Amino acid sequence: MRLGIVRGSLVLNQAVPSLLGTRMVIVEPVTARNLELNNGLGGGKALIAVDRLGSGIGRMVGFVEGRTAANPFSPVDVPIDAYCALIVDQIEFQPPRGMGSLDRKVQK
Repeated sequence: MRLGIVRGSLVLNQAVPSLLGTRMVIVEPVTARNLELNNGLGGGKALIAVDRLGSGIGRMVGFVEGRTAANPFSPVDVPIDAYCALIVDQIEFQPPRGMGSLDRKVQK
């Protein structure tokens, strides 16, 4: 599972029957650096994910990718690569000591 920020949503004109009525969102994965800085930025390459939770634009979500993303639809086979599995309410992140970019000192 990875973390991402919802940046928008999609409206489908046509879809395969298994996706009719399915909400899709644009998710920008959050890099470890931006998570450490807690700056609200993502930094990763945006992707499309199915969202049955109703996450709003700007909300942080946990999403899964690959075959795991289709598990909630089982036994129906659906052509999806990413699924929003949770909405983040609060997050605390501390990189390993000495490994965080904020811990590094610039040497002159």
